[in-house]
Amino acid sequence: MLLLDSNILIYALMSDHQPLRDSLRHKEAACSIVSHIEVMGYHKLTSPEKAAFNTLFESIGILPLTSEIATVAISLRQTKKMTLGDAIIAATALVYRAELLTANTKDFDWIKNLNHTNPLI
Repeated sequence: MLLLDSNILIYALMSDHQPLRDSLRHKEAACSIVSHIEVMGYHKLTSPEKAAFNTLFESIGILPLTSEIATVAISLRQTKKMTLGDAIIAATALVYRAELLTANTKDFDWIKNLNHTNPLI
């Protein structure tokens, strides 16, 4: 399974990122509930953008925050300073044994056993 970081979800809807969309086609993909909140909670989304994101979210899984994910996220934050969102997203990838697709691999490089890739390079 691929876990899509918030930035990858945003890039996927940009017109100049057709190769990214093509690479995700026919693959099992999901996102963390945090990415769903981050993307849909952006206060400047237009109605067409909201509709496009809703369609995207309907086509992938949205993984809930569980107590197991919370425990892993707490452990990550106790190890190194990181945002709450990144900790939950990384913990979700670890718990589901998913490959995290992110444009910010440097934020996650230190996490052992986290398989992460930047599909934009």
